[in-house]
Amino acid sequence: MAKQEGLSQEEARRRLKVFGENKIEKRKKESPLDMLIAQFKSPIILLLIGAAIISIASNYHSQESYIDSIMIIVIVFAAAIAGFVQDYKAEKAVEALQKLAAPKAKVIRNGKRREVLATELVPGDIVLISGGDVIPADAEIIEGYLEVDESNLTGESKAVKKMPGDRVFSSTSVYMGEAKAKIYATGMKTELGKIAGKMQEVKERETPFQYHIRKFTKKIVVLALLIIVVVLFVGLGKFGPTEAFLIAVALAVAAVPEDLPAVIVTALSLGSRDMANKNALVRKLAVTESIGSVDVICTDKTGTLTKGQMQLTKLWLPKENKKANELAVECCYYCNDAKKITKNDKEKYIGDETDVALKMFSVGILKDKSFKRFEEIPFSSERERMSVACETKNGKLVFVKGAPEVVVKKSSKALIGGTVKDISSIKKQILDKNSEFTSKGFRVLALAYKPYKKPIESNLIFIGLAVLSDPPREEAGEAIKDCYSAGIRVIMITGDNPKTAKAVADEIGLKTEGVVTGNELDKMSREELSELLNKGVNIFARTTPFHKLTILEVLQKEGHIVAMTGDGVNDSLALKKADIGISMGIRGSQVAKEASDIILLDDNFATIRNAIKDGRRIFDNIRKFIDYLMTCNVAEVVVVTLATFFFPYILLYPVQILWINLITDGLPALALSIDPSRPDTMKRKPRKRGEGIINRKLLLLIGGIGIKKAIMILSIFLVTLPLGIDVARTSLFTGFILYEFVRIAVIRYNEKLDSLKDWFSNKVLVASLLGSLALQLFIIYTPVSKYFKVVPLGAYEWTALIVGTLTGFILGIIISEVIDRITKGEEY
Repeated sequence: MAKQEGLSQEEARRRLKVFGENKIEKRKKESPLDMLIAQFKSPIILLLIGAAIISIASNYHSQESYIDSIMIIVIVFAAAIAGFVQDYKAEKAVEALQKLAAPKAKVIRNGKRREVLATELVPGDIVLISGGDVIPADAEIIEGYLEVDESNLTGESKAVKKMPGDRVFSSTSVYMGEAKAKIYATGMKTELGKIAGKMQEVKERETPFQYHIRKFTKKIVVLALLIIVVVLFVGLGKFGPTEAFLIAVALAVAAVPEDLPAVIVTALSLGSRDMANKNALVRKLAVTESIGSVDVICTDKTGTLTKGQMQLTKLWLPKENKKANELAVECCYYCNDAKKITKNDKEKYIGDETDVALKMFSVGILKDKSFKRFEEIPFSSERERMSVACETKNGKLVFVKGAPEVVVKKSSKALIGGTVKDISSIKKQILDKNSEFTSKGFRVLALAYKPYKKPIESNLIFIGLAVLSDPPREEAGEAIKDCYSAGIRVIMITGDNPKTAKAVADEIGLKTEGVVTGNELDKMSREELSELLNKGVNIFARTTPFHKLTILEVLQKEGHIVAMTGDGVNDSLALKKADIGISMGIRGSQVAKEASDIILLDDNFATIRNAIKDGRRIFDNIRKFIDYLMTCNVAEVVVVTLATFFFPYILLYPVQILWINLITDGLPALALSIDPSRPDTMKRKPRKRGEGIINRKLLLLIGGIGIKKAIMILSIFLVTLPLGIDVARTSLFTGFILYEFVRIAVIRYNEKLDSLKDWFSNKVLVASLLGSLALQLFIIYTPVSKYFKVVPLGAYEWTALIVGTLTGFILGIIISEVIDRITKGEEY
């Protein structure tokens, strides 16, 4: 072949301007400023900004109004900045993952070999490709031979042979061989780019958590506005505009849980950090909780339920013998095209997975590695065998491996106990053993040899059977069992054959009512598929990535919340449409990772189980701190509203409500976000798709205990009122702080924990409660008291507070028991 000169540097630069860089274009990235502005679009934040404006406008001559306004604005910015920081960190973590699969490429330019960035490749470039490389762009082989793993694109894990004239595709991996190839497409024009383009057109689904939070905040704001309008009209008639607007601001602050956005973001970010420490990297913060609501997991088999590496499980010989063992090991080693390479300072074998398994088995056992291969007939799917001839110290030998039926047919003799005998006496035994192994899902190869003689593939001497499998991960069975206990269905979707899939499922305890193949799926309507799924079919074999998409859509149509795993480029569409898309960190393509919500850093199914457990814990904690915060907000609204109708003065000022909501309530709420998992976390059924954060039970608890809290605190106010309005107001204000202990105790009671020790398992929570009390004492008994409009309290007031708090705890338990009976069966 004529020498390939390649493009000139000048021509390459010109084409780079015309065709653009060889990279997958991302959608326009959100700038840090856009992220910050987005934080101020929350209805809660907007309501608080409105309250600050009203406070300034209605009391522009008052220094106190400015303190209230400044406090509100500080809250707004604190919540916004907390959200911004977490979103920015998440974006940066994603950017760190977005590296090209083949960052550099070997290319011929100006007739010379050189290494360039893969992004600089252009159509017409001639690239040099060898074993271990990742194809940097779509190209046509013009010289040489390659074996390529195209599973990223096709889902088929077998090596594909590529000869001159064949095309190779960007992002696919090279098992072995060397070749020159001419690039014909780069960037978004490659097959990879086309799929990435389609993926970017798929609209991202709103996570269940985002949906419920959006609905929840909207309801809070609408309800708050209604109460504010009613109370404002009453206040205008009773107090005049100045005090009426001050009451309206107080109500706005009381009705809204100001630190809810910050607490939710903190809970999700801490949860995502915990998941990352357990090998589940969350790319979208809201998914941290949403994965806990999953009720179906559609998982790959290879590498997720199994170890992802073919291993020799058994070497079956007609009769055990040292000579037969040695010949079997030599056949595994020499009749083999796996090659050793060094990558990232680590040695590894590359090639067909069967060859790699046989090489890894034999390399540590074989004593003599000096045989020289001088003839070869390569494996092909038509021939179903591979043969090599080697020069050894004891003469020339032929080694053959292949499909048992084919090798046995080519064999006239067999090595039985060190003696070569006619094969006819054991032919049936060999074929029966082969059927036995394959029925259990094993991959079986027959091994044979003979002294060198032409033709090299006739009159072989049968040695034995090499039995291979990709063994299940040790932890997979336990993870499946935990999923079943948690009410989660597990569906295996694999490109492997049905027998292997069923054998793995049986070994790990994955239940199914039969196995359906991709060919059978193609002939079914969606209604028929739905019927099969409802009957309990949980294994789909010989499937393509597009079958995954069909199964996903049918499951979602039936109302399931589905987690879908995938590693190939074509899996990206299903990952994007899934409620939770989970890509593989080790085997996964870059496009699959970018389409997913979570990346498994260890490709392990057990990590999905762990992430679901963490997601459920996070949701439980979000419910707890919403219960905690909203109960306080209900009590504040009731107190301010009743005061407007029945008292001639303001009972709580905006600055006092802000102090309660942000500092003294905010710290315990943050601490609740890191509560450990409840003992029954993975023994409960998943939440239904329509179930929001606040279910009927939680709504009754917030309303019932909130009203009871308001009544108890107003009772303390009335008991201390004879000592003066300032003392009574300070007692009422402090009653809200002391009541934190009551509310946490009732929450612990509702959790039905196993022991009193579990009540104090969260040391941060205990410290935050004590810290809140200490801060309250600080503002009462120091000069800063004037800014909060409080006065020191004496022994009588503290006695009233403690008695009222203890009474509140007893009533809280009674109310909880009543609500528990009304809502029997509902989760807290």
